[in-house]
Amino acid sequence: MRAAERQLELLREMGTNAIRMAHNPPAPELLELTDKMGFLVVNEVFDVWERKKRPLDFHLIFPDWHEQDLRALIRRDRNNPSVIMWSFGNEVGEQYTEEEGAALANRLHNIVKEEDTTRPTTASMNYAKPHMPFPGSMDVISLNYQGEGIRDAPAYADLQGIRTSPLYPAFHEAFPDKVILSSENAAALSSRGEYLFPVAEGISAPVRDGLGGDPKTKQFSAYELYTAPFGSSADKVFGSLDRHPYVAGGFVWSGWDYLGEPTPYYEARSSYFGVIDLAGFKKDRFYLYQANWRPDFPMAHILPHWTWPERVGEVTPVHVFTSGDEAELFLNGKSLGRKKKGKYEYRLRWDEVT
Repeated sequence: MRAAERQLELLREMGTNAIRMAHNPPAPELLELTDKMGFLVVNEVFDVWERKKRPLDFHLIFPDWHEQDLRALIRRDRNNPSVIMWSFGNEVGEQYTEEEGAALANRLHNIVKEEDTTRPTTASMNYAKPHMPFPGSMDVISLNYQGEGIRDAPAYADLQGIRTSPLYPAFHEAFPDKVILSSENAAALSSRGEYLFPVAEGISAPVRDGLGGDPKTKQFSAYELYTAPFGSSADKVFGSLDRHPYVAGGFVWSGWDYLGEPTPYYEARSSYFGVIDLAGFKKDRFYLYQANWRPDFPMAHILPHWTWPERVGEVTPVHVFTSGDEAELFLNGKSLGRKKKGKYEYRLRWDEVT
């Protein structure tokens, strides 16, 4: 219990006010804490419906157990005031099956409403588009990565795979009366305390061997600019949300590093997505979120560290995450200039520091 409480305390320090329980129901003890500490919760069940993601996943028993499990979840958790929404699916394959998938989504929506009429329903979508029937089956539009766009920044131009422009406007036009959430965003990658050179010039770039990633050490740069191929940096996500103020907010993937999914160095043990590492230590990204999510909290965080005997005479970019509007950087008592954040800028950069 105390371990979970400490995790929530760290997230609150960062400025978090809501948690999506992806992609499975939470422990009741965790909801006791979110009630006590004042977090908002999206309570989620089912990462799989009838269309499988893996040969031995939940699709094998979904037809027999989805109704019992969904009703049991809602009956267990509906008296927790921190729960504000029920999510009955995450990136399910039924997004691809048009009317058939929408019919199953409607069935799940109706089961939820039979148990609780007071909270809206949703399911997180990484494929379904506004013209498809699937989004119409739920109360809230929840978008995974599609809102800020997938592989749509210049640094991602040569990558293969789905390429999507930001879809917030299209969903807003199709569903003007529905709340829109960024239910999963970023998928940024970094290793705490690892700074790799050179540093990407733009605000968001896919990690590559030799640019943000080291295949020998299986580490990623903590300049907090690099992402999975389908992802976006925190800076890019912030800009997209600020450009589309009708979006209610966003959930970053992920708050914590976790065992599994060590994208793209699959020989490693754990993921690199977390804002906080497995041991509970803050990555630099923590302060980028804090600067944006707690604008009234005076803070400044500088990176990288300044002990670089092997880099004397080499360019070592300095970035500052701050809730302030501007900052001045000094090197050995000499000013390297004062910089001010522009519109849709979330860090201050001195990229030519030697």
